[in-house]
Amino acid sequence: MLPEVGSMVYIQSFKHDGSLHRTWAKGFVIEASDQQIVAVTNKTWVTEADGRKWFTREPAICFFYPDCWFNIITMIRKTGIYYYCNLASPSLYDGEAIKNIDYDLDIKLYPNGEYEILDEDEYQEHGHEMNYPNDIKMIVETQMQELIRRIKEMEDPFNDETINKYYKIYQKMYKR
Repeated sequence: MLPEVGSMVYIQSFKHDGSLHRTWAKGFVIEASDQQIVAVTNKTWVTEADGRKWFTREPAICFFYPDCWFNIITMIRKTGIYYYCNLASPSLYDGEAIKNIDYDLDIKLYPNGEYEILDEDEYQEHGHEMNYPNDIKMIVETQMQELIRRIKEMEDPFNDETINKYYKIYQKMYKR
């Protein structure tokens, strides 16, 4: 099942134990195929598991994949395009929301091409607390190396040209 292009959807991230991690109140779908769902969040409410809410300040183009153990959020800021990559289960759309399971590890890519791996301690802690199976740990760690490879090779969507293309599509579609 795929969301309808031009529709608004919820985006929900869960933890391995099934608990809700984070929810975006709306994502505007600009592409939906068997390879990826692309949605834009812009000035939307995000609710954390502990009930805290915050409002996104800038447009973010989000890439969700049904066959990759990660998703990518690109934030378009005045200082450039920032990428936040979440190591997570493959994403699926169930008619209600785009959903995945967050596995803690993240990679942040800066406009100058430098990147850093985030939340390794959280990954270790949650892996122990929630008893991540070894096969899932191996998949997550292998997919992190795949993300790093894609970043270094500037493979889509890790280049400004791709992000600018999607942002223009969003601007055209959302004005209707």
